[in-house]
Amino acid sequence: MIVQALQQEFEHEVTSTRKLLQAVPAKDINFKPSPICWTMGELAQHIATIYYWYVGTLTQDVYDMAADHLERGDPADIQATLALFEKNVEKARAALQTVTEEKLQAPWTMKVGEHTVLGPMPRGIVSRGFLFNHIYHHRGEMMTYLRSTGNIVPSIYGPTYEDDLARRNAGN
Repeated sequence: MIVQALQQEFEHEVTSTRKLLQAVPAKDINFKPSPICWTMGELAQHIATIYYWYVGTLTQDVYDMAADHLERGDPADIQATLALFEKNVEKARAALQTVTEEKLQAPWTMKVGEHTVLGPMPRGIVSRGFLFNHIYHHRGEMMTYLRSTGNIVPSIYGPTYEDDLARRNAGN
């Protein structure tokens, strides 16, 4: 039951993430709200990259990020990031198809070389926190970036401020 729920949530949220990444305009790709923040392009690329991490999380007991190399392309090229996103979603979807209830209970660890970064902890907990919730967190950041640059935030969980404003203005 849990696996099926994760798969359904994944599919629903992929659509929302796609809408958000498609809303990133090339003209604002280098925007960053402060010197310590990523650019809009780097944030978009990070969101697309998280989908790649599903494979290591769901198919390996110990995921060594130092041994795993992903060609990301130029973060200033939103079309390249969208292509990366689509490619990684397919890999993530395939990895999710291999998950069982038992596998979700198995311990999982993330390392960077010899350094343990996360875990050991149950793979199901990691799936929610490191994968699903991580994406949601960064999507919220992206919405702030879009609004800060005067761009329209797409509807994800119902009407946005912009949708509501347009509706109110149409009623006047």
